[in-house]
Amino acid sequence: MTSAAGQSLVKSRLLDPAVIENPYPFYRELLEHAPVYQVPGTDVYLVSSWQLIHEVLKNQADYSANLTGILITDERGEPALFDLTQFGGTVDAIANADEPFHAVHRKLVLPQLTARKVAAMEAEVRAWARAGVQQLVAAGRGDCVGELANAIPVKVMARLVGLPVEDVDQLLLWAFSGGDILAGTPDLARMVALGESTGQMRAYLARHFSAALQQPDPQHRTSIMDELAHGVREGVITEQDAVAIIIVLVGAAGESTSSLVGSAIRILAENSAVQQQLREQPALIEQFVEEVVRLESPFKGHYRAVLNETQLGGITIPDTARVFLLWAAANRDPGVFSEPVTVDIARRNIGEHLGFGHGIHFCIGARLARMEARVILEELLQSTGMFRLDSAFPVAHVSSIFVRRLAELHLEVSAR
Repeated sequence: MTSAAGQSLVKSRLLDPAVIENPYPFYRELLEHAPVYQVPGTDVYLVSSWQLIHEVLKNQADYSANLTGILITDERGEPALFDLTQFGGTVDAIANADEPFHAVHRKLVLPQLTARKVAAMEAEVRAWARAGVQQLVAAGRGDCVGELANAIPVKVMARLVGLPVEDVDQLLLWAFSGGDILAGTPDLARMVALGESTGQMRAYLARHFSAALQQPDPQHRTSIMDELAHGVREGVITEQDAVAIIIVLVGAAGESTSSLVGSAIRILAENSAVQQQLREQPALIEQFVEEVVRLESPFKGHYRAVLNETQLGGITIPDTARVFLLWAAANRDPGVFSEPVTVDIARRNIGEHLGFGHGIHFCIGARLARMEARVILEELLQSTGMFRLDSAFPVAHVSSIFVRRLAELHLEVSAR
């Protein structure tokens, strides 16, 4: 059902704190009654169906990846559209770029994200993970988010980009501020503050990139900064483009991989049988990580700007609208995934999930995120006999319609 009648049957509110903490009943409502759902009072449409999301992704003539407007919370506590051009223009880099610019950006960055490059990072990731796990095991309990889920992905991206790893704490704050811009929950005053934070990050990265440009073009480029500087020297992109690309990469590392790792640990802490199975059969960890990406999609969704009036699921979408593609809902679409709420390590069609996007905008760092999650879980499982949720601390996610990241995750841990 995709009519106005279907829309009226959806009773949950997008910005309800309970819905944000556990969005899955809301997603079920959308899938059942309104796979294309207009957020009341806005020109933003939520798309929850796996099939309809694929339809949007294939139609680049009518849908743009450029980030031009997003939902925020107005003075009444209701969703409202915020014009991102107030921050100095649209976001048009990597995941938010259309062709031909998108292909240019990917071509510049991909040499530093090959299978060989990612494999070369594994030893350092393992050392960081082992240190964090040993600290947790020695204490017997603690929050695993800070040292494992949050810090490691940003350290990795700092290494790959060519930024000082000692700046990781500040980079993490900036990355999370970027995610907060898309959270849907900030009001206008908060958006202004987040814009200032983004400006500080841009200035920091611009300084580092300007310094890189002053250096001779290396014969062997060893960082994303080197690749982008080469692109600027060759006239392929501008200096502003390069900085925007780095902002997107650091933000994605801080949000998506952190979310994936935290969710994976939580699911294992809640499922002792799966936890023990992976201890006994560590080769299954890769498959488990993929199931976590499906079950708890790191990014709940991404925006597309509508370029031309079009039809989607029987609904007319005006050319002034944005659609929000709900990866997290589509990954639990019962028409595609049997028993979608169940953790199934042997799921046969796991490759059909949309947790890393799909098509030309498939996540450029997916290989890296998978490696980081696998290594962290390997170290955690190898060093512990058991870990479970600490009942003294409730499980809580950050308040966001955009990202599925844990604010903290307290565990009780016993050594192996």
